[in-house]
Amino acid sequence: MSTITVTETQPTRLVTQNQPQPIPAAADDAKFQATARGDRNGTLKLPGIPTFTDPLEKRKWMKEHMAAAFRFFGKQGYGEGISGHISMRDPVLKDHFWMNPYAKHFSVMKASDLVLVDSEGYVTEGGAQTPINEAGFMIHSEIHKARPDVIAAAHTHGIYGKTWSAFGKPVEMLSQDACNFYGRLSIYDDHGGIALAQDEGAQIANALGEKNIACILQNHGLLTVGSTVDEAAFLFASLDHACHSQLMADAAAANGVPKKIINHEVAQYTADAVQNPHNFYTEFQPEFELVVEESNGRVLQ
Repeated sequence: MSTITVTETQPTRLVTQNQPQPIPAAADDAKFQATARGDRNGTLKLPGIPTFTDPLEKRKWMKEHMAAAFRFFGKQGYGEGISGHISMRDPVLKDHFWMNPYAKHFSVMKASDLVLVDSEGYVTEGGAQTPINEAGFMIHSEIHKARPDVIAAAHTHGIYGKTWSAFGKPVEMLSQDACNFYGRLSIYDDHGGIALAQDEGAQIANALGEKNIACILQNHGLLTVGSTVDEAAFLFASLDHACHSQLMADAAAANGVPKKIINHEVAQYTADAVQNPHNFYTEFQPEFELVVEESNGRVLQ
């Protein structure tokens, strides 16, 4: 049996009945709006996550952002053979999910390449007709079952994340950016091999817990979740960077250079300011715009 280590949070359990709480409109979210300054009249507002009245339009928008997230992952070097996947809950068929096609490089992904699967992981009409990664579905389907608030989940075998995962420990609060995860990062400190069994996915979902936004899978890699695919993608890169920073800091510390850790009060203050769905969504928008421009819009097709 695996054991679970969770940093600065309550013991975790599977959530199957809780309904996700609606995200406040960006204009009404005081914590989010406090991150920027507009005009003196207070009329300039950050746009945050857009809203849609037409679920088909929302689906189109979500697929475009999902494809861009894959291209961003490709730019970051997160691809490794067939490994790595993002899942996204469909806004039209609520028990269906979008996933990446099997063995397609992240860097050439387009919205039309994405695959729509049903609740049991079988490819359905409406998306690309190509197989998906079985292990990816086993992990992601259990997360979506356990966490109705999770719209998107991301997992790859990036070099820094999987290297740090060998220690089975959370990252330390070495920088302001690491505070993105303060109190909401857990550890899955068991590794059952490639996740081709539903039990492994359920244990990972249990380790993630009720409110965490990220989990380090020991000897495996990183997992992040979000209320948008943009949030999950940004958090994944942020955590991978934190792992890279941790590895370098520990190497320096091993040679006698002492580390300074951000204390609880400062880390919590920073986390309270940034741990917001609108903020994490917005953090990804520069990358989304760059991917669209670099691909001449092909990512949206």
